[in-house]
Amino acid sequence: MTAPSVSFEVFPPKTVNAAFNLWDTAQALAPLNPRFFSVTYGAGGSTRDLTQDAAHTLRRTSKLPVSAHLTCVGATMEETIEVAEGFHEAGVTEIVALRGDPPAGEKRFTPHPGGFAHSVELIEALALMDKFTIRVGAYPDSHPDAASQHANIQYLKRKFDAGADEAITQFFFETESFLRFRDQCVAAGIDKPIVPGIMPIANWKSARRFAEGCGTKIPAWMDEAYRAAERDGRTDLLSTSLCTEMCSELVEEGVDSLHFYTLNKPDLTRDVCRALGVTPQTQLENVA
Repeated sequence: MTAPSVSFEVFPPKTVNAAFNLWDTAQALAPLNPRFFSVTYGAGGSTRDLTQDAAHTLRRTSKLPVSAHLTCVGATMEETIEVAEGFHEAGVTEIVALRGDPPAGEKRFTPHPGGFAHSVELIEALALMDKFTIRVGAYPDSHPDAASQHANIQYLKRKFDAGADEAITQFFFETESFLRFRDQCVAAGIDKPIVPGIMPIANWKSARRFAEGCGTKIPAWMDEAYRAAERDGRTDLLSTSLCTEMCSELVEEGVDSLHFYTLNKPDLTRDVCRALGVTPQTQLENVA
């Protein structure tokens, strides 16, 4: 089995300790020669400045491609494009363009006055700049706001038609979720790359809560599996085993790239990558 290409998502730090965690994560995973690191936006655009700082620092210190998240939340069109220009000036030429989650306390997304109404408008504006590789989100188990899976896939097609180069999926718990979605996308005429998003489970309760919020289907057997693993103190072993098995199945089905949601905790991700044959190649430079 040929080892897949990999990429890693991290989130920007809000404290000094969190900054060290981010650096340790980059230090641990950069030697695996990822295609890129992606840096998230907080809910409601709450970490916009932190995202910029983290993206710039990762790019400068790792010399690896960085794909910065950019959303439609909490800013005018002009302000959002200004952020994109700042990314480009700092050498960050890849963007994950998203609608974004509503701010804390709000249940539904409401466009900012003068802002982009949805992700397709943002993608169109970025494509017109002709400066970025544009990635977008995709939802194998359907977006919570989509009327149906058909509508979910048609909206992804609109993103590609607007200028997106590649999609990264929300995480999922069963291989079949992605494979079924991939087939449906091909049937809908989508021919751009769709990369599965993988989340090694560091904490089942947190992962389950996050899955419920983003519409990811939760297999009943996983609750019992993690209850048993917690009793035996073997949750990391279970997580590594399940994630490695799923990734191996995906690679056997022709998937050549995987995107890992690290939650700034590199150990499980690194263990899974090594099990897949992704071996260290380079070292991250020290910050001068």
